[in-house]
This record gives sequence, structure tokens and C-alpha cells, in this order.
Amino acid sequence: MSIDVAAPAVTNASFTEIAGAIRQAESIAILSHVRPDGDAFGSQLALALSLKQLGKNVTVWNEDGMLEKYAFLPGSDMLEKPPTEPSTFDLGIALDTATQQRLGLAGEAVSAPRWINIDHHVSNPGYGDLAHIDWSAPATGQILFEFLSDAGLPIDSGIAENLFVAISTDTGSFQYPNTTARTFQIGAELLKCGVDVGRVSQLLYESYPRRRVELLRELLGTMRFVADGRVASFSLSLKVAQKLGVFPEDNEGLIDHLRAIEGVIVAVFFEELIEGKVRVSMRSKDAAADVSAICQKFGGGGHKMAAGARARGTLPEVEERVMEAICAAVESLNR
Repeated sequence: MSIDVAAPAVTNASFTEIAGAIRQAESIAILSHVRPDGDAFGSQLALALSLKQLGKNVTVWNEDGMLEKYAFLPGSDMLEKPPTEPSTFDLGIALDTATQQRLGLAGEAVSAPRWINIDHHVSNPGYGDLAHIDWSAPATGQILFEFLSDAGLPIDSGIAENLFVAISTDTGSFQYPNTTARTFQIGAELLKCGVDVGRVSQLLYESYPRRRVELLRELLGTMRFVADGRVASFSLSLKVAQKLGVFPEDNEGLIDHLRAIEGVIVAVFFEELIEGKVRVSMRSKDAAADVSAICQKFGGGGHKMAAGARARGTLPEVEERVMEAICAAVESLNR
């Protein structure tokens, strides 16, 4: 991956500057983070569809490819896994990705003289040549709506559906504390563009495969509580994942079952990975319990109330270290 910048961006690039760089480029690669979610996919496809209408040669890559859950998104056939050999583009665009390393193999497959970084994670250092990081935005999809509108770029029904999915999934269907009045206004604008909210919501939240429910049953069997019930966790071993035949996307959102328990402040989900690491996902119900700060201790990051990391070690080892750090943070709230 070729993101050679002397220092991280200190101030945000304006939408005008970003639009200018896009208009100057002919070949553009649009990427997002590994283990993508609705905001990552929706943002990538929305921007790609809009830029294709400008006549741009657009490539959309993600290390994981298109996930089954999001295959209904307009333009999903454009999104592919990256090739093994690097390709050259006029411009690379990283969306919803806190650090360039999180682009994974997709980032390594792109060689570009100029990079744009658009994101909403508080842990994003502002890498790239033009960075626009809005920590107050609940989703990168919301930033992109503002950008496309400001730049006068196309927003048709397909683009609107992708943006709606991006915003809906990262706000917990418009219910997380980061949801603002502006978020609802944008949602209304997207509906005016032709989004069928009933259809989209059913596909997102009421079309889960049976294996996901089987997974939840297994996870609840590992559930434990510490710190007087203020910290809850469950764990997924490789053995169980292989037994159930689950896909990586099947566990998306399952942590919310822990977060929703009365008295729980921090919820954490441990997932054993094949490369000798453990994926850690955290959610908080109190901004004072900053899970982004905790995850940064283990090489990760994210938002104050939603963050993650990949820690090296066995499942029990990582559980012990991470739970100790979470408990220390929760205990400090009483001081």
C-alpha cells in the first residue's frame, strides 16, 4: 500500500478540496476496513455508484469481499476481493477505516500517488493526503451524504439506499446516543430519494440465517459477569465456530444482547481467530467508560462507546488481560 505522507493531517480537508481531487482523477480505488459492516459497505457502494455516474473508472475492494448479509445492496456486484498483485490508480479512497493497517490486503493491493481518508472514528490519526474525520458523525455514511450534497454529486435511489444502510447499522437503527437530529433529517432526505425503509429494515434485521441463532445459543452458554454485574462477556472459540459453520458476519450485533442487560456498563465479545489472535469487540453504555481507550491498549481503537481490537494470545489469556483492563476502567468510575 502506498500512503506516503510526512505527517498525519492536522486539520480536515474541505469537501471542496476532496471533490477537486476526485474530479481530477480518472481511476479510483474505494476501500474499507477488514471485517466490514453496513457502514463500510454502504459508504463504499454509495460513493462508487455516484462516481461512476461522473464517468470515473471505479474499483471497489474489501479484503473480505461482499458478505451474504449485504448482497442486496445496490451495486454489490461491484465489490470484490483484492488481487494478489498491486494495481496502480490515480486516487485511493479509504472509508470508515481508523488506521491504514485496517484496510488489510485491499490496502496492500492499491498503489496511488494520492489518498483520501474519510472517517468518523475518534482514533483515526488523519492519515492520507486529504483527510476528513468527523468524530461527531454517527456513521461515515452521514459524512458522505453531506459530502455528495455539498459537492453536487449524484444521489439516486440506489445511492440513497446504501447511505441509509450505512447510517442505520452504525446507529443501531437510529437508537444509539450518537444519533442526532441531523441524522434523522438525513434519513428523511434519503427516504425522499426512494428508499423503501420497510423492505430495507426487514433485509437488515429480520432475515438472519438459522445458524446465527444457533450461534447466539452457544454464546449465551459462555456468558459471565464481573465487577458487580457491570461488565458482561461471552466468547466464541474456533472449535465452536467450526462446529456451527458460522460466517464472520453472523456474530455482527450479537454483543447487543449483553449490552441490553440492566446494570451492564461494558459488554465484550471475544472471538478466537486462526492466526493465534483474538478479536475483541466492546460496547459501552456510559461514555465515561471509554472502550476506545481500552482497546487502544491492545492495538485497536474505535469510538468511546463502540470499539475493538485484535490481541495476540490464546482465548483464555486475552480474556484475562482484557477483562482486567475493563474492570479497572469501570472501577475508576466510582472514584
